[in-house]
Amino acid sequence: MIKVIVGYKVRTGEDINPILLELRSHAMTYPGFVGAENLISEKDISIIAVVSTWVKAEDWRLWEKSTIRQGLLRKAETLLVEEPKITIYRTTPTLRWA
Repeated sequence: MIKVIVGYKVRTGEDINPILLELRSHAMTYPGFVGAENLISEKDISIIAVVSTWVKAEDWRLWEKSTIRQGLLRKAETLLVEEPKITIYRTTPTLRWA
């Protein structure tokens, strides 16, 4: 499994939540999608992170390159201060706690 964190810096007074909801609803139809959650910074509410879980990196890459996702991100461009930042993490099992 992998976790993908996409960080967004939203312009003051803009609401990106409808686009994030639409992104998630489309992602749910893609193979390998497990789930997602949106996180809003306690320190700066203009910073939003979307953490999604995928079975494998190839599943994420198909979604990342999809025309649906690209189109929705184009709609979001005017709401953002900068390009979204994407970080991918591979999950690793914890064998035991020290």
